[in-house]
Amino acid sequence: MSNIIKRKEADAGTHSSGVSLPLGAQSGGEETPPGDLSPQAVAEIVPDGICVGIILGFPERIARELQLWRASFGDPMASIVPAHITLVTTTPARDWETTLSHARKVAKNTQPFRLSIHGTGSFRPLSPVVYIRVVDGFEECVQLHSKLQSGPLARDLVFPYHPHVTVAHDVAEASLDDAENALENYHAEFPVTSMGVYEHDSNGIWQLREEMNFGTDNETSTEDS
Repeated sequence: MSNIIKRKEADAGTHSSGVSLPLGAQSGGEETPPGDLSPQAVAEIVPDGICVGIILGFPERIARELQLWRASFGDPMASIVPAHITLVTTTPARDWETTLSHARKVAKNTQPFRLSIHGTGSFRPLSPVVYIRVVDGFEECVQLHSKLQSGPLARDLVFPYHPHVTVAHDVAEASLDDAENALENYHAEFPVTSMGVYEHDSNGIWQLREEMNFGTDNETSTEDS
């Protein structure tokens, strides 16, 4: 997974697939759309522009497979947004030291778990999004989100958190139908052993600050220059 990911500014405030990783995968129930903050909104809330996103990445083979599927539905973000599950959507933060310490504590107290994704769902008609459902690991994602989106990352959300994997966003209705039908029997599973903490910088780039392993101390940063 790339450590530096360009945000599509025009899609700010939309679903995770409409922005670059890791951002906006906050969603409501099965059929409700996600929420997100635009860079402008972040700047108003946090003058120095510190902004955080936390995700679960996918194994390369599965990520590549889903990327090809997403591209086949005509989604222009397919080449930009790797397959992922968002744990914390675009969230302002005032202090990186406190934020990273908080995330490390959550990671240390989280054991690796098995994730399986199967079948499709959609946020239509409220949002033009088709996604693959999280089955095994759903509750673990919800618990992780709840623990992470607290303390220095506390934020009121418009919709309840709903983990999912976007496979088509903001494309023609027929393409959304194709995505929902083509992947209705899709299945993949893999162990989840870490989470990535990203920073949204002043240039609109999401940069990996630290990949945090579950169940261990995470005392050093993998910050990119």
